[in-house]
Amino acid sequence: MQHSPGFLKLVESALEEIDEMSIDEARIFLKDHSHASLVDVREDKEWDAEHAAEAEHLGKGILERDIESRFPDKTTELIMYCGGGYRSALTAQVAKTMGYTSIWSLKGGYKSMKAADWPMV
Repeated sequence: MQHSPGFLKLVESALEEIDEMSIDEARIFLKDHSHASLVDVREDKEWDAEHAAEAEHLGKGILERDIESRFPDKTTELIMYCGGGYRSALTAQVAKTMGYTSIWSLKGGYKSMKAADWPMV
């Protein structure tokens, strides 16, 4: 997918403010941190087609509105993923701005998860 320069500039800015996690790091982290959540921030149709087996869905379009009711404890460990790692960087930045302290964006997103044989439903 070809992204617009403005969108890429937003993502670049977000990446300077947030932390990313690789697929391998995420696997280990989720095993070692049973209270951590994997959050799929893709659109409803993407979620409906297929998603990580243990993921929760909180689409980018409603994240700001619903994150505090879904995850009221702002120290909750959240790993966000999207299709390729761009939208999840933006949502991680938003969550951080809203006061969440343990937020990561998954590098490569869903595409990397599929390539690494992450369990899907």
